[in-house]
Amino acid sequence: MAVRKREDDVFPNAAGIDEGGSSHWVAVPTRSSPESVREFGAMTDDLNAMADWLLACGVDTVALESTGVYWIPVFEVLKQRGLKVWLVDARQMKYVPGRKNDVQDCQWLQKLMSLGFLRAAFRPDAQVCELRAASRQPPA
Repeated sequence: MAVRKREDDVFPNAAGIDEGGSSHWVAVPTRSSPESVREFGAMTDDLNAMADWLLACGVDTVALESTGVYWIPVFEVLKQRGLKVWLVDARQMKYVPGRKNDVQDCQWLQKLMSLGFLRAAFRPDAQVCELRAASRQPPA
């Protein structure tokens, strides 16, 4: 049985996103763009610009931390644009040493994703998500 070297990329075209309430930091592989980390706002136009940039950089897989509710619009826009989005449990990342700010966090997510060290969290299909959202609405 062949053993994979640690530096072999499992997802060579992966990106990492550290999302927040007012902005999202995105890291792509350094060979994809001279500017490998960018900040995007949280509005729909900003999310579409993020998706455009990711596609222009040749990204096909995105690691997205599941913190609060900030990931939901990012997940939906990127998924609609044809990217494979992995929702990553924030607890997996919480205890990893070496991250001090948003830029380093998104770069670390990108690196771990490219090496195949992250696992995608369960995300139900669209119909179940719609039903869950409707059932959580307060009664009229």
